[in-house]
Amino acid sequence: MHEYVPYLVFGVVYGSIYGLAAMGLVLTYRTSGIFNFGHGALGAGAAYVFYELRDQHGMAWPFAALIAVGLFGVALGLVLEMMARRLSRVPVSYQIVGTIGILLFVRALITWIYGSEFRLFKAFLPRDKAFSISGVAVAKDSVIIFVAVGVAAIGLYLLVERSRLGTMMRAVVDDPALLDTAGVAPAVVRRQAWVIGSCFAAASGVLLASQQQELDVTLLSLLVVQAFGAAALGAFRSLPMAYAGGILIGVAQKLVSKETSSHEWLQGLDFNLPFIVLFVALLVLGRRRLGDLGAQVRARTAPPLALPPQLRLGGGGVVLIGALLVPHLVGSRLPVWISAMSQVLLFLSLGLLVHTSGQVSLCQVSLAAVGACAFAHAVNHGVPWWLAVLWGGLVTVPVGAIVAIPAIRLSGLFLGLATLGFGIFIAQFFYTKKYMFGLSDLKTERPPGFASDTRYYYLLLAIALVGIALILLIQNSRLGRLLRSLGDSPVALATLGTSANVTRVLVFCISAFLAGISGALYAAQFGSVGTIGFNFVGSLVLLAVLAAAGHSTIVGAVLGPVLVFVLPAYNHGWNDALQTAFGAGAILAAVFATTRPDLPLREMAQQWSWRRESTTAARLSAGPAARTPSGALGANR
Repeated sequence: MHEYVPYLVFGVVYGSIYGLAAMGLVLTYRTSGIFNFGHGALGAGAAYVFYELRDQHGMAWPFAALIAVGLFGVALGLVLEMMARRLSRVPVSYQIVGTIGILLFVRALITWIYGSEFRLFKAFLPRDKAFSISGVAVAKDSVIIFVAVGVAAIGLYLLVERSRLGTMMRAVVDDPALLDTAGVAPAVVRRQAWVIGSCFAAASGVLLASQQQELDVTLLSLLVVQAFGAAALGAFRSLPMAYAGGILIGVAQKLVSKETSSHEWLQGLDFNLPFIVLFVALLVLGRRRLGDLGAQVRARTAPPLALPPQLRLGGGGVVLIGALLVPHLVGSRLPVWISAMSQVLLFLSLGLLVHTSGQVSLCQVSLAAVGACAFAHAVNHGVPWWLAVLWGGLVTVPVGAIVAIPAIRLSGLFLGLATLGFGIFIAQFFYTKKYMFGLSDLKTERPPGFASDTRYYYLLLAIALVGIALILLIQNSRLGRLLRSLGDSPVALATLGTSANVTRVLVFCISAFLAGISGALYAAQFGSVGTIGFNFVGSLVLLAVLAAAGHSTIVGAVLGPVLVFVLPAYNHGWNDALQTAFGAGAILAAVFATTRPDLPLREMAQQWSWRRESTTAARLSAGPAARTPSGALGANR
């Protein structure tokens, strides 16, 4: 027992911080129906504000904490409430896009300002001994954090469950109109909930940075996933269970880290425990106990920009001619265009899910990594290149079927959460295993006769055209109609005698196959492949860029790789600014998801036509005198 005491102490402290973040997350979700994927990024932002004030400008830590948690947290809450108001009527998939945009925006902005390297974050609470348990010293900062978070948890529970404000918070998401008739503005109630939730997120970010004694924007942003696991144990509704779930995850993490330290094949399981808890809890709860909160009737996503067939064909022809001329125009930047061309299938795979079937996946890059590893291992075992690429796609199909299990059990928001946890688990736990990348890069190769960059580019272009033709064929077939029905009304699909679950599994398997092929083509480019090109954050960037590129799967698949791979190569030193723009673009795409892209042009045309008709009618009603030339009028006078 003496050996476990340090792990229990650290687990309780870290778990308290997870519980603090989870309670803020649950509060905002219960009162607005919007699940904030950027919750951890808010904590990261507050930690950097605290660091800037205390370490860079010498401000006393109590005042720095007051500004970072009080002022910064309140300001974020006010901004997020206004954004949540706009997101409340858009489809759930675009609510996910919008809040992921927050995460990407804050993360990229911090990296732009402070760089990506770690920074030392000195603890601000006293760390000398408070008392001992079984001979193990417990520091004062651990006691302070546990007591402070416990008091905050009790206070929030009493506020929500026993006060008039809490009653209004519980009612505002169910029937805001009824609350409005009682003389209470729903927006004011939501604003107060968002302010409290944002302050909780800010406090958890500062405390976690203090415990880690380092600033790492990725690690702090991942705090949200720890909070997801804690909130899942409370079914995303119970504040006490969210707090208890945070402590449970924190303790379990530390105990698992002790037990797995001597087993190489279990290395990393402790860090990934919250993702496993999240995934399993979501599957156990299912869609019956996890209904999306908020407005049940939401506007549909605006259709793609309606262009005449001649204009679409002409535009497609121009893009194709430009693609054919790329090797002769870009010079030494051709490898960048090759990387972009290898990602067309990856964007197509996600567009098929999001735009066609209304499903959400936040693990596409992890699926591409599976395909890349399968391809590399096959090539190294003497499998012909073309069969190895096909093998990379086929191996990914069963993984896509596993991802489809949450799609059967869950929908909307919780499907996105499950795929996020699944993707992070693959990246953090499996990447370093020998059957994937291992601890070093895997050797790959290009097909015989395509060793030059120009030939390999044209090969990828041909494969991309085949992928585009396949997606168009699916969209215009009976399967495409079934997939669109799956996105609009799964119940109606079932009444037609088609299994919605079979359709979900089918679309996820097709999407995984395309993602695996894309990963294999990307892996073959460089002669070796490792974990660097398959960061799980790329799945979030992928969704954000796809949404910002519009509502068309084909346009997104063509434009997306150019934005992600090509544009940074022509903007040296501005990559962080570009990533910030991706986050902002995702937010705007979500806010205006139900607005037709051609509506402003149509309104301008209608106004212009109305003005012309009005002017013509006025001239006709004025008689011949009104139509007399000005010179003639002057002569008559």
